[in-house]
Amino acid sequence: MSLREQIEHFLEPYLREGDYFIVDILLKPSRGSQKVSILLDSDEGITIQECARISRKLGQELEEKNIIEEAYTLEVSSPGLDQPLKLIRQYRKNIGRDLKVTMLSGEILTGNLVEVKEESIVLQLPAPKKKSKLPVDEAALRPEIKLSDIAKAIIQVSFK
Repeated sequence: MSLREQIEHFLEPYLREGDYFIVDILLKPSRGSQKVSILLDSDEGITIQECARISRKLGQELEEKNIIEEAYTLEVSSPGLDQPLKLIRQYRKNIGRDLKVTMLSGEILTGNLVEVKEESIVLQLPAPKKKSKLPVDEAALRPEIKLSDIAKAIIQVSFK
């Protein structure tokens, strides 16, 4: 079993029966030690106190079982707003928020996330600012985007 899989296994009891979920586990070797970063989230968000609680319990268990033999730093946190969405559950949590979606093709779409399906999302794009002589195609302003076509999707923070 890989280190990532072992960490996932040890994390399971601390995820409160599905309330919390693992977004990512990042293993970064550095000089003399290794950094283990665990990104957790929930549908309602996760507090610093919960991250600290999970970090303490997980760290203690990793030490007792001697899972990581060399020196390491354990960091448990929530993904920041600058982190791309990775899981369908994250998309569902952010319905109603603005996203900047970079497609695998390189095209960039920015709009409001209005719907999340099993394998796609639907964005509401803003209407064109310039008046056109042709009527606006409403369907074109609500594209359905396959998750497999998305390179990166980031929540856009608005200070309006």
